[in-house]
Amino acid sequence: MKDYFGYKDKVCVVTGASSGMGRATVEMLVDLGAKVYALDLNPCTVEGIAEFIQCNLAKKEEIDESFNKIPEHIDSFFGVAGLSGSKTDYRTTFDCNYTANMYITLNYLKERMKKGGSIVYCTSTAGLEWKKFKKEQNKVVHAKTWEEVEERTRKLASSAPATFAYMYSKRCLSQFACEQAVEFAKLGIRINNVLPASTDTGMKQEFQDMIGSEEALIAQTGLAGRLAKSEEMAYPMVFLNSDMASFISGLDMVVDYTDTCLKVLKLKKNLEAVSATNPIICALAKKMMSKAGTKALPDGKE
Repeated sequence: MKDYFGYKDKVCVVTGASSGMGRATVEMLVDLGAKVYALDLNPCTVEGIAEFIQCNLAKKEEIDESFNKIPEHIDSFFGVAGLSGSKTDYRTTFDCNYTANMYITLNYLKERMKKGGSIVYCTSTAGLEWKKFKKEQNKVVHAKTWEEVEERTRKLASSAPATFAYMYSKRCLSQFACEQAVEFAKLGIRINNVLPASTDTGMKQEFQDMIGSEEALIAQTGLAGRLAKSEEMAYPMVFLNSDMASFISGLDMVVDYTDTCLKVLKLKKNLEAVSATNPIICALAKKMMSKAGTKALPDGKE
């Protein structure tokens, strides 16, 4: 059978590689013959990877150390790592979800990828409203350095709930993917974005606690009637970075089994059409969370 995906001997870098969608992605890439460099804070035990590199993606210095261990030429990058904000502070959550991807893309992928390279980010349907709230994200998305991003989110990091960093970071990354897809296209490098609905990963309990129940999580998966499996999110990421998707770039691939369709058709209320940076909303959310100790996001995701 012809190798339609074209991953044989390709150098692929995957973040969040030890569990969930990241691990499922690594397993598929290994099966397809790729040389996988797996980045995560926890060990990646998938057999057949080229190397596991321990890395805290919320730390710029550790990213630098990690990429010193990765081959100079990179064929494909999978930015899968993410934090919900329920167990981490705003700064850590935002930097892992957004700043790390921005920094890696502009400082390493742009230099180490050649024509034919491919990048996919795993954001979330929590980032779907990025176009509506573009003005809120511009100051961050247009920052060019790690330090600039931290400075422009400093006030939010001290005043907003950490779980709001999840929504804001996903919106910023979705916008970043769109804008950089245009820039990287000039170099012959593709960038796409996968936006998963609620998925049965290691973070399931965190999102379940935030939204209230497993039933509420399932309600965010359209008409599927169940949570997605990790591999069902890895499939589209592996496809988008493969030769099969050679003319696809700048795409927001929503993987939510009609949930977005239901909202567009007004058959379901869109609870995510809310500001992630408005001081009043953030203050109210923080107050409600401190009282209830449960629901922290308009919707549970991933």
